[in-house]
Amino acid sequence: MSHAGIRKVIIVGGGTAGWMAASFLSQALNGKFAIELIESDDIGTVGVGEATIPPIINFNSALDIDETDFIKATQASFKLGIEFRNWGGLGEHYIHGFGGMGQSTGMIDFHHYWLKMHLAGKADRIEDYSLNLLACEHNKFLRAQHDIPNSPLKDLGHAFHFDAGLYAKFLRGYAENKGVVRTEGKIASVQQHPETGFITSVTLESGSVHAGDLFIDCSGWRSLLIGETLNTGYDDWSHWLPMNRAMAVPCESVSPLTPYTRSTAHGAGWQWRIPLQHRTGNGHVYCSEYISDDEAASVLLANLDGKALASPRPLRFVTGKRKKFWNKNVVAIGLSSGFMEPLESTSIHLIQKGISRLVSFFPDSGFDQVNIDEFNRQSIVEFEQIRDFIILHYKATKRDDTPFWNYVRNMPIPDSLQQKMDLFRANGRIYRLNNELFTEVSWFQVMFGQGITPQGYHPLVDAKSEELIEKMVNNVKEVMHGVVNLMPTHEEFIAKNCKAPPLPM
Repeated sequence: MSHAGIRKVIIVGGGTAGWMAASFLSQALNGKFAIELIESDDIGTVGVGEATIPPIINFNSALDIDETDFIKATQASFKLGIEFRNWGGLGEHYIHGFGGMGQSTGMIDFHHYWLKMHLAGKADRIEDYSLNLLACEHNKFLRAQHDIPNSPLKDLGHAFHFDAGLYAKFLRGYAENKGVVRTEGKIASVQQHPETGFITSVTLESGSVHAGDLFIDCSGWRSLLIGETLNTGYDDWSHWLPMNRAMAVPCESVSPLTPYTRSTAHGAGWQWRIPLQHRTGNGHVYCSEYISDDEAASVLLANLDGKALASPRPLRFVTGKRKKFWNKNVVAIGLSSGFMEPLESTSIHLIQKGISRLVSFFPDSGFDQVNIDEFNRQSIVEFEQIRDFIILHYKATKRDDTPFWNYVRNMPIPDSLQQKMDLFRANGRIYRLNNELFTEVSWFQVMFGQGITPQGYHPLVDAKSEELIEKMVNNVKEVMHGVVNLMPTHEEFIAKNCKAPPLPM
């Protein structure tokens, strides 16, 4: 049975989620369907999702966006990873870097060879064997280079720090040039089909009615369509991720401009530091059961690198996800679909994946339930896998200095995460399921960085002689340090290639 095609898509809400959806759909649909985005200048956006992970490069590339133009327009800097301070224990730190580690060794991951040498006292710290980690330590940067045979530069992975408000503005211009129509106004009511419950139209406070076939809910935490109108349930994950508030504040930039995000654990939460070209973004994510809002703001302001440029802005949230990401003819993108705290910079990535998944399962007017069910299944699996990775940061800690850390250290965790931790603790094994977002290298860096030391390594490592392994590991270290020594600093690279013009006062 054939159905007619979708004629009009309505996106409710702007901000990063709305304009990413508008841009990608306008490119993918190539003018075949009408796209309208409804937003109000009077409704603010969260606008703190300024750190990203490498797949954002694929999103911009799909839109044929020049990376240098994007960097200049959004005051962006480069990101090679995240530095974690005081997570495994007070005074400890490690870096979760992008890209590869060591060198390709065939069937067995490099970290197993390093583990054998490390356990025997014949290998140095893991940072010496990763180009991303060493570049972070020395504030160096280069884009990956794939035209140099056998060079570790081909495995250098990067993402960006950028101003989310400027990114939304940049994408708005892109989408409007592609034919997306922006309508200014607040939605006063939502109309539904009396029999199916599908959304048929929205009415603005001005009285104008806007009908559509497919509605994309980018209304943020309000979740106007998927939550308020369709009453789609929400899975609360606060028992695993008890953070429920944040304070955000920008401050003046300081030198050096670091090519990484920093996450510093405090007594009842953690603080982000995101360096952009024109300022540094900061925020304190915390649990209100263990610290007051005033105390959280004081902790934040006391740990800034430069002068605060505004008063701390409070945010409230519940970590979790919608029970359905697609319900009837409404697809939730961004905060309306759920919230994952920004510890591993996944918020913008989840927007990106939601949009690309929608394109993969783009409906006709029949809205076949089998497609909707598969969209939801994949979305739920992705959220749960990212959830486990974030929980790991709290669970794998030796900290016992505050009630908060005692709670998260001792809390029960999902079986799926416990299995991963047990496998790694036994012999360093890591299994990546269903092409999940975080790679084996990512899991290794966080688990080892937070104090989970494997008792052994993959048995097939012993198929090579210890002398050969030691030589290989030492060679990797020498090559990595040699390459980093030749790289320009992060500031030098930006000044030469993609310096953003000053923002108008």
